[in-house]
Amino acid sequence: MPREAPYLEVADSLRARIVAGEWDIGARLPSRAQLASEYGVGRNVTQRAMDRLIVEGLLEGRAGSGTYVRKPRERMRMVRSRHRENRNGSPFRADMREHGRAGTWEAHSQARVAAPEAIAERLAIEPGDLCVTTRYEFLADGQPVQLSTSWEPLAVTDGTPVVLPEMGPLAGAGVVERMRSIGVEVETAVEVPQPARATQAQANLLGVNVGDLLLKIERTYYDSDGRPVETADIVVPDVRWEVAYEFEVDRPHKP
Repeated sequence: MPREAPYLEVADSLRARIVAGEWDIGARLPSRAQLASEYGVGRNVTQRAMDRLIVEGLLEGRAGSGTYVRKPRERMRMVRSRHRENRNGSPFRADMREHGRAGTWEAHSQARVAAPEAIAERLAIEPGDLCVTTRYEFLADGQPVQLSTSWEPLAVTDGTPVVLPEMGPLAGAGVVERMRSIGVEVETAVEVPQPARATQAQANLLGVNVGDLLLKIERTYYDSDGRPVETADIVVPDVRWEVAYEFEVDRPHKP
């Protein structure tokens, strides 16, 4: 069996020592030079090991100060189910209310944006067809907790009072309620979750480290005719959210 890369061996050792409580939360770790001497490796090896633990969320680097054991962040559970859309108003606001938090968001919409090829495929339209796109930063008690970028075909809402999600009589009401107000019944939501790492821009908005683990949820709403009416990329930081999916089980009919 091939040996594990030296930096991974050092990372495994440091991780075990942190979990065992050798350094308290908030404690400063020895310098790279000290750890390199202790493990008999080069400083670049200890740096890579510490960088890995920073990405995992066990450590945090402070410019000009050193590397410290990171305080675990509170992790909330986000339950994704069909019932999310049956609660009046915004599903996110209802989610936060269940956690005893005030759910708010900041949003910026652009109308008449040409759909990129990937978005067009998800919306079953042609690349270049016009859409309304909205970028969201969702907050819980004023702290950022998730991001979302939404796309709606302009052909669905053009000329209606709900063409812009955050303006008009149903501003902030959520996709299902807005679409229902113009006679479009949203019947199905399909979600495709996949892991990702935080980019610099995402890290800045979410207050996490570059490279932190994210869950990216590709969600698409379909109307009763099977037509996609909205698609969104929802970005959830793993350090703050545990995502669970709830499914109903059909019971057999009694004879």
